[in-house]
Amino acid sequence: MNGHAPGAFRIVRLANFVTPASGGLRTALDELGRGYRAAGHEPVLVVPGATASDVHTPQGRVLTLPGPELPGTGGYRVLAHRGRLRRLLEDLRPDRLEVSDRTTLRWTGEWARRARVPAVMVSHETADGVLRTWGVPPGAARRTADRLNARSAHAYTRVVCTTEWAEREFLRIGVRNVVRAPLGVDLRQFRPGLRSTELRAHHLRGEDVLLLLGSRLSVEKRPGRALDALAVLRRLGVRASLVVAGDGPLRAELERRARAERLPAEFLGHVRDRARLARLQAGADLCLAPGPAETFGLSALEALACGTPVVASSASALPEVIGSAGLAAADTGPAFAAALQELLARPEGERRAAARARASLFGWDRSVAAFLGAHDVPRRHGALEVRR
Repeated sequence: MNGHAPGAFRIVRLANFVTPASGGLRTALDELGRGYRAAGHEPVLVVPGATASDVHTPQGRVLTLPGPELPGTGGYRVLAHRGRLRRLLEDLRPDRLEVSDRTTLRWTGEWARRARVPAVMVSHETADGVLRTWGVPPGAARRTADRLNARSAHAYTRVVCTTEWAEREFLRIGVRNVVRAPLGVDLRQFRPGLRSTELRAHHLRGEDVLLLLGSRLSVEKRPGRALDALAVLRRLGVRASLVVAGDGPLRAELERRARAERLPAEFLGHVRDRARLARLQAGADLCLAPGPAETFGLSALEALACGTPVVASSASALPEVIGSAGLAAADTGPAFAAALQELLARPEGERRAAARARASLFGWDRSVAAFLGAHDVPRRHGALEVRR
């Protein structure tokens, strides 16, 4: 090993597009880091930020390197200085490398190969799905994604996909070094018992049905679909209101639209307090997940853990995750509204119990074990039990 505890592996993790207002990726990085530590290893996370820092946290050591902000992304930054990052990697001397960015950081796979460090790339989104959400025609998006994915698979020892849906774009081009490792949910923090009549009344504001959108407000997440569905429901006589927990470059536009159309939508911005978010998810009647390029959907899984069913884009991986605890809908407002009505027609106790039962299949202990398996790293004898 490289100067750390005998039998421990130093797992250096690199991630771009992480901000204080990030959702699923930040949660996954935190939970996996905690799990690696509990399994007896030494995780080190490297992310971009406005200034440099080096702190020790429950998920392990977190190093921030100055990185430029990408215009129009709502604060996303990237690790753009290759020389600085290369020197840091050489100083850290990782036993394993884990990279959560298949574009600007793909060169680190070649660095790891030369350094004889087994490296894993985690696919947090489908390349062709993201390209299509940005307006690239489907054929061109697929061809570009195939080239990008082939290069990524060649650069890394393994590619980790969190769902079968995400795995398909690699399998279709014959990639053989793909493994599947699901993400998870904290079943103690997110639970049905947090449901509060007072909180519901506060956000319902006299309406009958409380909808929740927990998402980054950016184009690839399609947050406007939630307003589309709300508008349809209101026209059909359903007294529904919407709470939006999330921030991003589309927030001002969405707020203007809600005001112009007199839609009962409340925008909370980024909810940093995870306990508050859990109470919101438990208090809602239904959760919306309209992003068509989602490869897993942690926010949706957290809602299920709180007993709240989910309506998700049929174009995403979420139907695979939510199973019968929710419904998939085509990417239109009327289709989402119809699915919401269908779920509301089910007895409340049954639909909420089904949601919790589905989420119980996705504990973080299973996820950590799968990621460590992708790294060919065992749990150390005598290590703490992995949480959840």
